[in-house]
Amino acid sequence: MDYRKSNAPANTVTRDMMKLSEDTGNVYETVMIISKRANQISVEMKQDLEKKLQEFASYNDNLEEVFENREQIEISRYYEKLPKSTLIAAQEYEEGKVYYKNPAKEKNNF
Repeated sequence: MDYRKSNAPANTVTRDMMKLSEDTGNVYETVMIISKRANQISVEMKQDLEKKLQEFASYNDNLEEVFENREQIEISRYYEKLPKSTLIAAQEYEEGKVYYKNPAKEKNNF
């Protein structure tokens, strides 16, 4: 899922963890699933930001050439306003868009 098109809230939301963990039956497993997805989203966001800011990189070490780049500032502000990766991951989990499996549970079933 594209994190830019997410409808996740931009601020903190209180969630009922018992309701959220109904699929797995374990609150800690649910938190682990959401945290791993949040790490994936965070890495993707960081790579996108670095790729966009790389266009503005200056390789000169001259202090006289330091100036504000409006486009760079706008890109940074855009990424700062996006919802945090944990909120996006929790929203995806609630909507059933996160695929997960537990190999330990699958071993017990055989």
